[in-house]
Formats: sequence, C-alpha cells, structure tokens
Amino acid sequence: MTREVIVGDRSPPYRRGMATAIDTAMTRPFGALLREWRERRRLSQLALALDADVSTRHLSFLETGKARPSREMVLRLAERLEAPLRERNTLLLAAGFAPAYAERGLEDPALGAARAVVDRVLAGHEPYPALAIDRGWNLIAANRVVPALLTEVSTALLQPPINVLRLSLHPEGLAPRIANLPEWRSHLLTRLGHEAEVTVDPRLEALLAELRSYPGDGPNEAHAASGSMPGLAGVAVPMRLRTEGRTLSFLSTTMVFGTAVDVTLSELAIEAFFPADAATAEALARLVPGADRQQDT
Repeated sequence: MTREVIVGDRSPPYRRGMATAIDTAMTRPFGALLREWRERRRLSQLALALDADVSTRHLSFLETGKARPSREMVLRLAERLEAPLRERNTLLLAAGFAPAYAERGLEDPALGAARAVVDRVLAGHEPYPALAIDRGWNLIAANRVVPALLTEVSTALLQPPINVLRLSLHPEGLAPRIANLPEWRSHLLTRLGHEAEVTVDPRLEALLAELRSYPGDGPNEAHAASGSMPGLAGVAVPMRLRTEGRTLSFLSTTMVFGTAVDVTLSELAIEAFFPADAATAEALARLVPGADRQQDT
C-alpha cells in the first residue's frame, strides 16, 4: 500500500539544533547553565546535592566556576535535573566535553528501524488521522487522512516547515472550523507552555508567544465554553472539527520513544487522533478510499 506523507523542512533540523547547542555552550559557562536548570526545577542546592550524591560545597563551586566538573558529574547532574538529551549535550559542551548523545536525521541509516516503526504506526492508524512531529511541533510525516482534513487551510500554512500548532490555531488554518476553539486553544497552549518550561527552548517560547497573539474565540464559543460532549466532560478535551456539513470529534494521544538515546529520536512524537463518537468513526471510514485499518501495511 502506498502511503502519502507530508514532509517538513528539508534542511535537517538536527543540524540547526546542534548549532544552537554549540552557540549556547560557547556563550554561557557551565555553572550558569547548571544554576539555571536547578532554579527552573525549583531545587535548592542542598536538594540537588543530596540527590546527586555530591557535597553542597562542591555544587556551589561548580555553579560559581570555582571548580570544574568531570564528564561523569555533568551527566549525573543532568540526569537528576531531568534535562532533555539535547540540553545534556549543551551542558557537556559548556563544560568542555564532547556530546554524549548522537543527533542524526530520520533519513540516517542508523535510524532506519525507528523510521520504519513511525511509518508503520502512521499507516496502521488509518482511517484515523496521525502525524509525526519534532520538538518544535514541525511536521515530519502524516498518514493519508491528515491532508483530507486540511482542504480549507491557507496554502501559506502548508509550506515547509509546517508547524502543526500554527496550522491549528492560526485564523487562516483550522481555527475557524474548530467548534470548541477556546477550549482546544487553552489545551494546546497549556501543553506548549509546559514543554517550553521543561526544555527551556527559546524556539518553543517564541512559538508560544506567537500563538497567544492569535484570536481565541470560535464561532460557537458559548457551546464550547460549556465543555463539550456528553461523557467526556472532566475526562478529556476533544477537538471538534467542522467539515463538509458535519462535525468530527477527536480525542488525541501521544506516542514517544521513551528509551531513545539519540537526540532526534528522543524529540520525536506521534500524535494519533481517535474518533470520540460513532458518527466520527463512520465518517472517517469514508473519507479516504482504501484507508482500512485492517489492510496490510
């Protein structure tokens, strides 16, 4: 079976990410980065020192630059601070060490098995929409159902790199067709805000500021504000998308590679949407001819 995909920016994002890490490491000393991470995690020096099995005095010296960490110490502190792999590499570079985690594009043969898994998950999720994104919410690939839901979106928003959050909330994107836009917008902004705080990624912070500047009132705000659908109130936030005279209701789930030791793979996520009601399931089954979940992929 042939699967249609939407591919994002052709310039490898892992190269842009590595350049950012090197720039940060060259302009910020290790101690300043360590202190920033500790404060963002709301940890005292004592709490981090106890968790990392190091003296408070030594941790203080590391933050002030009076002492230099070993490679093992950098990795231990980064793990205790739950820093993402990209930021662990940045801490290592700032301390004068080579990165510990490879950063390769999905087209790299070393990630061939992982890319095959992604492709199979996307195709196997049909006739329901599913897409793969990087940490910046840029589209990597999508199954055949996704383009069928974007027919009324401005072509400018479909030029690579395609940012799926911008695509969702921009006034010329899906926003005018999302029946519960205020609720869905709040859900997406809360999630992005959490990710920006966890990763300390300025690109996510810039994206968050941009999305917050968009209008957030949907055409059916009064209905949306009440919640949503019977049986889902207080349980999950659905996305209710109007298309071709009907409203499709979706619940979303996220899949990540939890044991990844490659930066690119650790930042990749699959967003899979499931029908929230029987009517949506029936409509999706007819949306893309031949998109059968039982079909061999």
